[in-house]
Amino acid sequence: MNILITGTTSGIGLQLAKDYLKAGHTVYCCGRNDSILRELASQYGARAAPLRFDVQSRHDCLLALSSVPELDLVILNAGTCEYIDASNFDASSFERVIRINVIGISNCLEALIPKLKAGSCLSMMGSSSSYLPLPRAEAYGASKAAIEYLAKTLAITLGKDGIHVSYISPGFVETPLTDLNDFPMPMRVDVEFASRQIRQGLEKKDREIHFPKLFTVVLKALSLLPFAWQRFLLAKVLMS
Repeated sequence: MNILITGTTSGIGLQLAKDYLKAGHTVYCCGRNDSILRELASQYGARAAPLRFDVQSRHDCLLALSSVPELDLVILNAGTCEYIDASNFDASSFERVIRINVIGISNCLEALIPKLKAGSCLSMMGSSSSYLPLPRAEAYGASKAAIEYLAKTLAITLGKDGIHVSYISPGFVETPLTDLNDFPMPMRVDVEFASRQIRQGLEKKDREIHFPKLFTVVLKALSLLPFAWQRFLLAKVLMS
């Protein structure tokens, strides 16, 4: 397959790129870290095609992705996380997260949707944080909720052309981003587990790929409760 993955220079994206390359696929590895991109190209040869650009720049995305051929699978994984103190709301922090996580995906979509054909798959990296309103995650959760809505809408509109769209919503995964967290991360999994779950889900053409199941199913169940109950339960957890 011809596969394109954004954010392949760390975390889940890097592991996905390595696993797909090991399986013999051609992977267009997108990121900003030159040394990691060169390392992938050196290790896997021509099948690892490095593409260095910043998803925040529409111009850079269109330019860098213009020469990419038709693709069988696109995984829009590039993203960031910043937590906000609501009492001292930082609009610049909020803007950075939205710009990278949401606008960055839209820039890639403009360049890549024309590269997709009937039978191909488009997948977007979200988060299980989109299920519930979590304190300090105002920016991150809002960005992932936007991606979830976007993925569901595109599943309808692109589905008419035979393009499958999936939404990925992991729990906590051991990455450089989560290593910065200063709070407990229940059921955190490693990137190898995350990559395996994502690849299996994409192979089965799951509409939503969420893991670890025990963690995400609990969050999904809580999301079905009235908002007043959610507030009460979250307050209890935070105060305990």
